[in-house]
Amino acid sequence: MIKQLSTLIFVVFGLVLLGLGGVTAVQLRANNAEPELSTSFLFPTPKKLAPFALKDQHGELFSNIQLANKWSLFFIGYTSCPDVCPTTMGKLSAAYPELLKDVDLQIIFLSVDPQRDTQDKLLSYMDFFNPEFTAVTGEHSQLFPLTRDLGFVYAMVGEGQNYQVDHSASMALISPEGDKVAVIKPKSSTPGTLPQILTKELISDIRNIVDTY
Repeated sequence: MIKQLSTLIFVVFGLVLLGLGGVTAVQLRANNAEPELSTSFLFPTPKKLAPFALKDQHGELFSNIQLANKWSLFFIGYTSCPDVCPTTMGKLSAAYPELLKDVDLQIIFLSVDPQRDTQDKLLSYMDFFNPEFTAVTGEHSQLFPLTRDLGFVYAMVGEGQNYQVDHSASMALISPEGDKVAVIKPKSSTPGTLPQILTKELISDIRNIVDTY
């Protein structure tokens, strides 16, 4: 009788443990759920950025070291850009104060026009949109590997001093460990309209990614 009772207690105890294990597993899956995103793609596995070394608008070195311990949002362009760059910079300036409420974030404008975008020009450009933003550039031999690593492309179009630069309009979100974790892409809200990144979706996506990282 005692042996049967002991066996029964053992079975019941085992079932309780299994039940708790199931609850724990459900809880873990809930905690690791994918964030709800509107205009971003989250990489299944973060991608480490290769070493790079550029100069910012103050003439200071900007490398992987400056990405440590804070989130970074990269956007590529050039100061002579007639449309995409000023529009995007304006949206980033509008979103930045709201993002800083929840995220330790730096905005990095990566100029892919080193011939015209001098240090003084980059400084004036950042002062116009937001002096807290960082602008960086370097030789094309330095820029090509980094832009490729970030998932961006660019190409010079035209000749003389009035050339244009075709470039990606996406943004790349880098973790405090220096890994690329997501890309934020423009999208068309309705057929026939130009793709764009809405400010409210930019804010929401970054918050959701950081909260679940």
